[in-house]
Amino acid sequence: MASPATTHFKTLQKFPTDYSPCVFTQYESERTGMRAVVVDQKGPKVGGYFTLATEITDDSGAPHTLEHLIFMGSKSYKYKGVLDKLATRAYSFTNAWTATDHTAYTLETAGWEGFRQILPIYLEHVLLPTLTDAGCYTEVHHVDGTGHDAGVVYSEMQGVQNNQGSLMDLRAKRLIYPEGNGFRSETGGMMEQLRTLTADRIRSFHREVYQPKNLCLVLIGEINHDELLQTLDEFEDGILDDIPNPGSTFKRPWIDSKPTPPLQGSVVERVEFPEEDESSGEVMVGFLGPDCNDAVLCAALNVLLTYLNGSSVAVLENRLVEIEQVASSVYHSLEFRPDTLIWLGLSSVATEALSDVERRLFEVLKETASKPLDMDYLRDCVRRQKRQVISAVENSASSLADPIISDVLFGKRDGSTLKDFESVREYDVILGWEDQHWRNFLRRWISDAHHVSILGVPSAKLSKQMKEDEKNRVAKQKEELGEEGLKKLEKRLADAKAENEVEIPKSLIEKFKVPGTESIHFIDTTTARGGLARQMGKLENDIQKTIDADTPDLPMFLHFEHIPTNFVHITLVICTESIPVNKRPLLALYLDNFFNTPIIRDGQRIEFEKVVTEIERDTVLYGIDNMTDNPEALRIGIQVEPEKYEVAIKWIKEMLWTSTFDETRLKAAVTKILANIPEEKRSGSRMVAAARTMIHNDQQSTVRSCNTLVKALYCKRIKRVLQEDPKTVLAQMEEVRNALCQLNNFRVLVVANLQKLERPVTTWKLLLDDRDASAPLNPLDSRYARLSPLGRNPKELAYIVPMSTVDSSFSHHTARGVNSFDHPQLPALRVALSYLDATEGPMWTAVRGNGLAYGTGFSFTVDTGLIVFQVYRSPNAYKAFTAGKQVVESYISGATEFDTSALEGAISSIVVSIADDQPSMVAAAHSSFINQVIRGVPADYDAQLLKKVREVTVPQIKQVLESIVLPIFKPETADAVVTCAPLLEESIRTGFADEGFKVEVQPLSFFQDDYGLKAKDGEEDDEEEELEAGEDEDEEEGEDSEAHDEL
Repeated sequence: MASPATTHFKTLQKFPTDYSPCVFTQYESERTGMRAVVVDQKGPKVGGYFTLATEITDDSGAPHTLEHLIFMGSKSYKYKGVLDKLATRAYSFTNAWTATDHTAYTLETAGWEGFRQILPIYLEHVLLPTLTDAGCYTEVHHVDGTGHDAGVVYSEMQGVQNNQGSLMDLRAKRLIYPEGNGFRSETGGMMEQLRTLTADRIRSFHREVYQPKNLCLVLIGEINHDELLQTLDEFEDGILDDIPNPGSTFKRPWIDSKPTPPLQGSVVERVEFPEEDESSGEVMVGFLGPDCNDAVLCAALNVLLTYLNGSSVAVLENRLVEIEQVASSVYHSLEFRPDTLIWLGLSSVATEALSDVERRLFEVLKETASKPLDMDYLRDCVRRQKRQVISAVENSASSLADPIISDVLFGKRDGSTLKDFESVREYDVILGWEDQHWRNFLRRWISDAHHVSILGVPSAKLSKQMKEDEKNRVAKQKEELGEEGLKKLEKRLADAKAENEVEIPKSLIEKFKVPGTESIHFIDTTTARGGLARQMGKLENDIQKTIDADTPDLPMFLHFEHIPTNFVHITLVICTESIPVNKRPLLALYLDNFFNTPIIRDGQRIEFEKVVTEIERDTVLYGIDNMTDNPEALRIGIQVEPEKYEVAIKWIKEMLWTSTFDETRLKAAVTKILANIPEEKRSGSRMVAAARTMIHNDQQSTVRSCNTLVKALYCKRIKRVLQEDPKTVLAQMEEVRNALCQLNNFRVLVVANLQKLERPVTTWKLLLDDRDASAPLNPLDSRYARLSPLGRNPKELAYIVPMSTVDSSFSHHTARGVNSFDHPQLPALRVALSYLDATEGPMWTAVRGNGLAYGTGFSFTVDTGLIVFQVYRSPNAYKAFTAGKQVVESYISGATEFDTSALEGAISSIVVSIADDQPSMVAAAHSSFINQVIRGVPADYDAQLLKKVREVTVPQIKQVLESIVLPIFKPETADAVVTCAPLLEESIRTGFADEGFKVEVQPLSFFQDDYGLKAKDGEEDDEEEELEAGEDEDEEEGEDSEAHDEL
């Protein structure tokens, strides 16, 4: 084994952090200049981010094409998909992204051993890819035999180039950055340039940029450093003859380029985007900010934006959203670079008011800078952000990946800027800033700074024109190619596919053995129980003794998980069964309003601004939403420092019982909810899921009652009732609260270092007071009980929903699955679906590989007993559906044999999924709670399941495919929901009808439900936003072509 004394990699620096257990080590190769930054953190997952600075001054998309092409094979592994097949066996998952300034290739692995096995193979793909003409032809762009443009990269950009965000972002970059500046480029590639991009240009860009000295490996997790250096040394031994001379001059991207000049003035420009609904648009403003290498200024910028826009009491959100209600939300983001790009935006702004709202934004900013700031709140923002940074790193050091990548791109080569990660002292520095310092900072970078404002204007005319233009372009292309030309292109594509799809020799795959699981260090937590949770059984461990020592006979369900954390994570699960059906849609309003409403404290009314200010001061994170693992229940979550444990419980008590429903606050909440609905209803993927929820769940379902297709009607009408008879709504909200906020609806989870937490049990007496605790604990909400008759027995129906806002199709296909966690077929089902869904696996090859959809996937939920097959972004969802069916049938019949190595990979993928569920201490603690309390299985259920999974046989898999998976594709045992472009409706409808489904073509409004709250005479609901079937089809081109801190 190599040692630091024999390696070619020198250690530039090594240092611990003073705010987490993480240790940073920075290496550099003395032979090639390749770098590595290693962040050691205990846990089951090892993450790699292989980063290259990718500067380009055109819109060819060369950086983006390489992100795809490196997976097509390498010098020693000349087969498409071989990297992913090997990675799957090694408990790994690969991915990549292309940003404006870099491309990152990611490797996520359960355990170090698998990571080490794949690392050199992956790096060879990055530095020595095949980049064949055939690969470029199929993956980047080609014209198929029907005369249509295709290719994976081309289709991806076709789906985003002309949407609102892309059009506004591109125009803003063109105005902010001058010609010749790489930051103004569309690195994903513009369709016009992708159509002319050559393989030689891609290869040239790779030679220029993909050099070891421009590559940094960012590694996070439990890593054996000696083995890492040995692996990298051996890898370098094998590439030295194939890479550019390491001693040659290399221009460092971005750093050695001409710097971005400051803006010379401010610009406001209107940008149209295609949209049938012309009622609302968006405002986006860009500023050039401080150098990303200045830790103090960047921390100050983050804090300032939080002060301006971090919550409902922040200046911009409060004024423009809560009070003036000129937008549904105000957002901000930062792109760190030598001149950090600052974005401010306002969503769902009335189209006719866009200019006025942009001016109003700057009026509020200038007014804020002109008078003293709320320094108490601003300093609270500093302290809270510091707590959040520390918490994020403790929870997962992967939160450091992005800032480390920023340092890779723009930091000092001597490592001095990386050393800033040693501490978070920059927050201590800005905590000392006085009012005038902050106001000067605000003026310099935002309120008085030159900027570019983009007003996004929806245009139905542009939507129609763009579709017509594309239709005409393709028609002209077909005409110019002619029948003979199209045949040649069809043959060329077939030849390229044949070259790309050469079968990977089994011997190559089998040469790499599946690693052992010894290096996968799953995190152990210790469970203890108090109060009613003791009825689940007696536990014998030291933590239970700690709880017992502080345990009166509290009539509450208290579940504790012990981990060595610096924080306390409290979750209160609330059952919803007792809410009357006709009041259930009010839950959406209740959740939005929960932390944004006045409270009564000691007989005095505390306004919501003060409430939010105080709760932010006291917490790290807080929020309320549907529970992830059982969305029929609600979840309140609060994270605090240990000394604030009692304060957190007091906050829960106050928000549950002493908050007061305020007419003004409820109106603001309803307005925000309604403003977001048009955007949600434009999404084909969201609406296919929404429609499925509406048909499969009954009115008692929490998920259904909070669905967009309920809110679209109910919230509009409740807004009218609030205007006309607010007392009725206030009384109904109290009815919802009284139904929810009963002690027998509550289950509490506390995750903490219980050896150091004072009074972990008795502190909960605060929540009890004199409340009636005599009622027995209510059972957890049953997802199955809230299914509709169709949800319990899906069959025959296929709903086709034409949507003018999409240019492809999406579908969900549902059948009965397994309905218990100890179901004998569950292990085989896990293996079968993992096998089918594998990257470069059967479904990938049959569907994505043939251009039938961007993706497909199976999922199942034990709690509902349903299994679903999804088709995402397809030129014809029916064709993707039939391709999936054929795959399943071929394995059942034996026409296609199971690949032994792929089955091993499927089991490895299940190992990864278990590691994904508990990558950190806190996640492991929550997983233990979910297993024991929500699912009713042992804490080590995943380990038991994994043992059963390893024993699954091929006959068992075939049986599962026949009895559970194949029924998804049969009308007598499944139903379907499809959203699609109007032009695709006829072919999809015909296909499913021929398959035997009872097809109904319906608009989105068909699925809406007002829960009995009817419209008044003459009241418009704007239900028919979608095109009806057949309407204007000749004009359509359908070819392939709550906001608190998240817990």
